[in-house]
Amino acid sequence: MFLPLYLFAFMPLLMSCDYIEEADRLIAVDDAHTDTPVDTLKSAVRNVLLEDFTGQRCSNCPTGTEVIEQLQEIYGERLIAVGIHGGPLGFKGTATVLGLATDVGDEYYSHWQLEYQPVGLVDRHGAVNYTEWAKAVRDEMAIPSDVKMEVKAALNGSQIDINVTAEAYNDYTGMLQVWLLEDGITATQAMPDGTNNRSYVHNHVLRTPVNGVWGEAITIGKGEQKSRSYQQAVDEAWNAANLSIVAFVYNDSGVMQAAKRQVIELIIDN
Repeated sequence: MFLPLYLFAFMPLLMSCDYIEEADRLIAVDDAHTDTPVDTLKSAVRNVLLEDFTGQRCSNCPTGTEVIEQLQEIYGERLIAVGIHGGPLGFKGTATVLGLATDVGDEYYSHWQLEYQPVGLVDRHGAVNYTEWAKAVRDEMAIPSDVKMEVKAALNGSQIDINVTAEAYNDYTGMLQVWLLEDGITATQAMPDGTNNRSYVHNHVLRTPVNGVWGEAITIGKGEQKSRSYQQAVDEAWNAANLSIVAFVYNDSGVMQAAKRQVIELIIDN
């Protein structure tokens, strides 16, 4: 039996293949059998909380607000800003002029030992000048979170029904804080040019904490989901159409996650 001549051309190639020991061969690896459990790799996209300590008598504070607006254009709803009025440049108002500073705003300002305004806390990792907010927010956005949060808020007559749900991908122990904010408040504001703008529009203004000044303790086990419900009375001075709820979890390591939801009007079918 004769082999076709063209087969002889391939015989050197066939004979030149080296034998590879079984231990050195490439094999497919199943990710499910790696040393790291798959569920520990799961995480949530982080929303960043920026607490803006501001005041109506603070002429540089509108510049800080402009920085926040620029950052919100970049990050959208992932950046949750809260305007905390208080401190030495806060204004609590008079009989004829609306003031936005609150006692709780003063307490927060003193607690964090702040020394000037505007100044901010980005996920509560220390005081940050408004000129450094962009970098601090960008850096924090890049860090995944072990907690996923959702907020629901509905206006029910003269009160707001609030539900906060938090799910942990790893064990979490800390505090749950819930705040009520208002947008679109027209009130006086000192401006950078030295004038006083009586038609200035203030947004994301902290009106009141819902569950205490510092929130309440919460522990969530890995893979566990917990919900808390609250009712918040609506003050006559607030515009219910412009209210929103911010909830966040924090501990000594800072804010782990935050969520925000506009208060909607509860529609009851007859």
